[in-house]
Amino acid sequence: MKQTTRFRHESLQDSDSVKTLLNSLVDGIAKGKIALEDEDGTMVIKPKGLSNLKITASQDEKKSRISIRLTWYEDTEPVREKEIKILSK
Repeated sequence: MKQTTRFRHESLQDSDSVKTLLNSLVDGIAKGKIALEDEDGTMVIKPKGLSNLKITASQDEKKSRISIRLTWYEDTEPVREKEIKILSK
């Protein structure tokens, strides 16, 4: 399989399959390594440190959606707070 820097997969899954996949993500986060693979390629990512978690949901008459986004940075250096000054005259 081709190792890529981007991975995207979309398919229809039943509730049990979705649960299994989400549990695998949880296990991967806990272990610090998530391997993604389908017929188009593979990707291994290593979540660590602080992560930004964003959950959004929407619902209308025909469709409901939940999006989960988890973002972290590979840089282990702490983010330095920079002082900002705003002057008005």
